[in-house]
Amino acid sequence: MQPLIWLGILAVLLLIEAITAGLTTIWFAGGALIAAVASYFGADLVVQLLLFLCVSLVLLIFTRPLALRYFNKKTTQTNVNSLIGKKAVVIQDIDNLAQTGKVQINDIEWTARSADDGKKISKDAIVLIREIHGVKLIVEEYKEV
Repeated sequence: MQPLIWLGILAVLLLIEAITAGLTTIWFAGGALIAAVASYFGADLVVQLLLFLCVSLVLLIFTRPLALRYFNKKTTQTNVNSLIGKKAVVIQDIDNLAQTGKVQINDIEWTARSADDGKKISKDAIVLIREIHGVKLIVEEYKEV
């Protein structure tokens, strides 16, 4: 009867993983599978629980970072984060000391500041967006390679 309970737990964990797709319960499903196999071969309940916990933790610690790196590779940045790395045109001189500067990207004007505090960027220059702080784009002058 215990292998069926572990298989039920496995099914529930896989269902939760399928619904959330967040790589959260898949590691525990692996632990439940090993515990079900151990139960089938007559292992004691304490051994089953220890196997479940140990296998789940080992999978979580050692394989989760690798899986996240490969599965989240194609995540498309949305909204404002999609601007990082893009080029923009300076429409008002950028001077961090004077707190001035605007750029235009995708027909939208943004307040901009230079990534280098001492560097001024003149109007009509092309800049590369490096960061976003609040509603300000942090830019640096674009130099073609």
